[in-house]
Amino acid sequence: MSPISAESIWRLTLSDFVALLDSNVFMQKNHKVCFYAPSFSYYSSNAFCSSSMAFPTVSVTGDSCALNCRHCGGKVLSTMRPVVTSEDLFDVCSEFKRLGAVGCLISGGCLSNGTVPLRPFVTAIARVKQELGLTVFVHTGIIDLETAILLKQVNVDAALIDVIGSQETINKIYRLNATVHEYVESLVALQKAGLNFVPHVIVGLNDGKLDEEYTALQMISQVKPSAVVIIAFMPLPGTEMINVKPPQPHDVARVVASARLMFPNIPIALGCMRPKGELRTTTDVLALKSGVDAIAFPSQAAIDFAKTQNWFTSFSPCCCAKIFTDFNINKQQLE
Repeated sequence: MSPISAESIWRLTLSDFVALLDSNVFMQKNHKVCFYAPSFSYYSSNAFCSSSMAFPTVSVTGDSCALNCRHCGGKVLSTMRPVVTSEDLFDVCSEFKRLGAVGCLISGGCLSNGTVPLRPFVTAIARVKQELGLTVFVHTGIIDLETAILLKQVNVDAALIDVIGSQETINKIYRLNATVHEYVESLVALQKAGLNFVPHVIVGLNDGKLDEEYTALQMISQVKPSAVVIIAFMPLPGTEMINVKPPQPHDVARVVASARLMFPNIPIALGCMRPKGELRTTTDVLALKSGVDAIAFPSQAAIDFAKTQNWFTSFSPCCCAKIFTDFNINKQQLE
């Protein structure tokens, strides 16, 4: 077989891609897979039971989002602890700390320009870091260099950003008057600021079909991310896309495999947003065959598959973006 490239993955027929995965070309013998179960959703398997407070999520816009995206409609915000002011944020994080949290994800809805309004909260974030010692991840949305520098100055541990490579998806699904280039500029801003940053690629967001996910990976390859997370569209009750068929497991695996080839030395995670049930079971195993280093809320099938490979496994109650620090620790332990 000729050398495999990320681009060639997209030209393979389904049967050829399945055969490639079954050839174990992406799997390492002495692999360690990190499993994650953050606090915003209950999780239980025969290997781990989630904590309700170890790594909670906060929304700095409450339940409000100016975009009202077709796939979300603000429903995801309901899983987050709402805050309105900087003082609210510090008080809530203080409560988290008292209840045993090791960190939190600060997120929220977007403004009409696709940004998450984090700047009014940087003073509180600085106090959370200095006085409480929590690990702080933030969802940024589209971001400029000045805001990225502010986040770096207050010692944010990592910035998470969804990267969209399809102009149609930006306009139709996000209802956002922005360009693909603005996402490239956001990635460059995060890198210039010196932040750890973890881009997320969403598979099948454009009505369940593949649409420029490879372009999104190419955009990310122009910078040096701390990790890359692959997630997938899942229909949410109460949204406009509840009846849209989600992407198939092999579509997700194709994106994962491409990412593995494009970022051989950067940890790859299968993130929390992806279809549940049988689709999740199949997706998780295919993702492991495609070379992921981490899975959030893994199916029992994924845990069992890792065991059959005699891989080292671990569980964490944190956000899966933490793989960029855990990955380095794991490499040192295995050496």
